[in-house]
Amino acid sequence: MRWRITSAGSGGCRFAADPQKKFDQQTIFWAPEALSTVLAVSPAASKEYEFDITKLAGGALRHASDGWHAIVPLGGVKHRLWLRELPASGSMVAVELPLDRNFDIRLQAARRFWLALKQRPLGRPPLALPILTRRRLILAMRAADGWLEGNSYRQIAQGLFGAHRVPDRGWKTDNLRSQIIRLVKMGLRLMRSGYRALLRHKG
Repeated sequence: MRWRITSAGSGGCRFAADPQKKFDQQTIFWAPEALSTVLAVSPAASKEYEFDITKLAGGALRHASDGWHAIVPLGGVKHRLWLRELPASGSMVAVELPLDRNFDIRLQAARRFWLALKQRPLGRPPLALPILTRRRLILAMRAADGWLEGNSYRQIAQGLFGAHRVPDRGWKTDNLRSQIIRLVKMGLRLMRSGYRALLRHKG
């Protein structure tokens, strides 16, 4: 499987996606400022790990006005890199780690990339969410979808938790109603831009 190289001039914007395709049916590239696990790298003198970044099977490479964006499959996962220029064939790259609010996340991503080069177990992804947090996010998005479609809080509660959880009386003061309201508000915040926090840092 060869790398696909796409020119920035072929689309209307730097990271245009096909709206007719689902996200998992196309290659999605992220800028480093948007996704904290994208590593900014540059050519280095070290020759300890020799591989050609343009010839790794299953990878993807895209040229943009700010440089090159690569998805590198190593160690069973895909590592995302941004390069101002392509390194020479067989050369190593150095990872840049700005001392900003996402330093710890980038450090973990850089370590996983290094472990992949060493062919060692990578461990937990930097942005992995606890199971309960993921469940709450899913409920929030479903609740917001139900609210935007014109459903009442009672109907949303029935759809999410089943009719048996919704009381016949005292609904206005029931804890479940308060929970549904919080989930709807959370889902709307995520839709309006809150999701970006998930791309940068936990919590």
